[in-house]
Amino acid sequence: MRADHVEVSRDAAKSKWLIRIESGEEVIRRHCDASKNADDQTLRSAAQKTTQDQGYEVDLTSISIRR
Repeated sequence: MRADHVEVSRDAAKSKWLIRIESGEEVIRRHCDASKNADDQTLRSAAQKTTQDQGYEVDLTSISIRR
């Protein structure tokens, strides 16, 4: 299956990065322990790995990062 969109944003309440995977109507949320000051490449790699772990394929251009 292919993820339509993947978004990485900071979850201030948990002090972790939140990876949000969208595939059609389904939305999966997973947290990531990357440092608060992680660069975009680190966050994209974490999002890609998490998405693949959930059984989805992802195009790196469909990953957006909100700081």
